[in-house]
Amino acid sequence: MISKDVQLGNEVTIPHLDLVNLYGCSIGDGSKIGTFVEIQKGASIGARCKISSHTFICEGVDIEDGVFIGHGVMFTNDIYPRAVNPDGGLQTESDWQVIKTHVKTQASIGSNATILCGITIGKGALIGAGAVVTRDVPDYAIVAGVPARVVGDARIREVAGERSTSVA
Repeated sequence: MISKDVQLGNEVTIPHLDLVNLYGCSIGDGSKIGTFVEIQKGASIGARCKISSHTFICEGVDIEDGVFIGHGVMFTNDIYPRAVNPDGGLQTESDWQVIKTHVKTQASIGSNATILCGITIGKGALIGAGAVVTRDVPDYAIVAGVPARVVGDARIREVAGERSTSVA
């Protein structure tokens, strides 16, 4: 379902309109949104991004242009999630504060990564599949593991006509 309050840029590709849940978000020109993706209100996706299937992008997530998000990536937006207040009453939006997350231009996030809130993923950074990102990731860093740690440098350079990246 795509609600009427979604701001879609030009030439956004969503192959299965009935198999996504998009509401109150913005999606930039030329981006592609996969099947079973949810993008919540207040989230923004830049131009020419690829959001793969089964991904959850919650309120407070800002993704710049040219970002790749792999299958099953999960973002969070609450440091201390709770279902109920101390009195036992179900929490509402007024009972917690959204903690923002920022993904810079041309970063890539591997499948099944979990991105905790309040961090910035740097320009051109590469997040390994299954990583749990708990702190800021520098520009062009390659991070992997639980918790994610820097394992290399993602600056792409030409080597004998081939593209390569550095891994420590």
